[in-house]
Formats: sequence, structure tokens, C-alpha cells
Amino acid sequence: MKALEADRAAVLGLGIIGSRAAARLQAGGWRVACWNRTPKGLAGEVPSAAEAVAGAAMISLYLKDAPAVREVVGRIAAGLGEGQIVLNHSTVDLATTHWLDQVCRERGCRFLDVPFTGSKQAAAGGQLVYYTGGDAELVRQVELYLRLTGKALLPCGAVGDATVVKLATNLISACTVQALAEALAIATRHGVAPACFIQAVAGNFCGSPLSGLKLPTMAAGEFETHFSLDNMRKDSVYALDLAAAAGLETPAIQAVSGRMSQLCAAGLGGLDYSALAKPYGAESGG
Repeated sequence: MKALEADRAAVLGLGIIGSRAAARLQAGGWRVACWNRTPKGLAGEVPSAAEAVAGAAMISLYLKDAPAVREVVGRIAAGLGEGQIVLNHSTVDLATTHWLDQVCRERGCRFLDVPFTGSKQAAAGGQLVYYTGGDAELVRQVELYLRLTGKALLPCGAVGDATVVKLATNLISACTVQALAEALAIATRHGVAPACFIQAVAGNFCGSPLSGLKLPTMAAGEFETHFSLDNMRKDSVYALDLAAAAGLETPAIQAVSGRMSQLCAAGLGGLDYSALAKPYGAESGG
């Protein structure tokens, strides 16, 4: 393995979050080698994932899903070694999180389960909130690194616990936005002005930062991607896996997951998950 350099970081996955995280790390003084399956032409980009991680003290994964994580980590595993720290920020299923931990143990490197909450604007401004799962002392060691891209760290427990928290909170977001889409459609179809309904929700106990962010764009029919419908669909499947493993019935996320799958099949997967409102024609108010 190439000798480690303390100020070298690797960022694998340059989507909405990973690309902005890489830029924040570079601005914070890290020498970042980054890689994406489809080249983006960004500063520090290298031709292969293996080249990116060679000599990197810190390795941050911002990949799309569990298959991508398993494929890429399988490709770079032989190049991982003692002293390196692997941080998985990708939202994956619990089995993949434990698989990552095992791969790192076998290679002699250290691993933390570090998914996040926050989307495009939060990533650009270093305002992500990271959920952390793993050794508390290791979390302390990487805190300054994580705070270049995040405003806070929430300790969740052991490896895997942060993954569970992330999936459970995304379940709430998915079901909430579906409820907002249905409620907005009902109100506007009965002649209520969208602005009135938005104000009513804002002043109600059901109002939240999520409704404040999503309702105005849903009413306007604007679905610029901050977190894609397909990614939320994927996370709902992982949440359903957790429920099944625990022997739980979860009818709300079961229904919303099915709805998201239908809309993704209809070509809406690349839009923001607020596109749950798009079939209702919310932008026309009727």
C-alpha cells in the first residue's frame, strides 16, 4: 500500500452531495483526490477509485446505493490498509453497513457509519448533520474533518445504528411529503388558494421545516432536485427491510414506497422527491 499522507482525502461519488463535500474539503486545506463512475471534470478528479484512495488518510463514500457501495469497495479493497479511515456517508441497507465494517477489519483499516441529513444547499454551505455509528474515540478523531462539511454530529451508538436512524428519519420525510401532496391536492381541487393552504400548514402543529421547504415548490410545480425521488424510493425499500427483520407491519411506508416506485417507473425518478405532488397537477392549482 502507498504510504499514507495525513492531509490526503479521497471522495468517492460526486453527485449532488459528494461534489459539494469535495469542494468544502479542498477549501478547508485537504488535498482531495475524487472519483465518480461518470467523470465530472471537477478539481482533483482522478481516473479510478483505486488511484483516489492510494495514500489517502481519510476515505469518504458518497455513493448512490448499496450495490454501488459494494461494487466500488470491492474494487478498492485490496488497496486499503492500516491507518486509513473509511467513512460511509451513502445511505445503504444495514447488511451493507456491517459488510463495510467487516471489509475494513479484514484490511486493517478503521470504519465509521456516518450517514447524514441535509441536501444540496446544506452540502454547499457545510451544514450537513452527520449521524455517527462506531467507536466514540474514532469519531472524536475525525470530528474536525467532518465539520468542514457538517454543522453537527449526532452520536447514535455502534456501527449500524446510524444507518437505522437515517433510514427511519427518511421514512418520516417520505410519508410526510406524500401527505403534503395529497392535502395540497384536496385543498386546491376544492378551490382553496395554494398560498392560503401553505399559510395554514405553517401555523398548524403539522407544520415543520420540511413542509416549509417543500410546500411552496410543490404548489408552484417546481421539482429541482435536492434529493431525488429515486433515492427516496431506494431508502424506503431499505426501511421496509428493517421493518421485516423486526417483524413489524409498516403500512404507511409500504404504500408510499409503492407510490414512489410507480412514479419512478413513469420517468419522474430524477426529480426531487417532492414530485410526489406532480401527478396531482399542483402547479395549476387544480
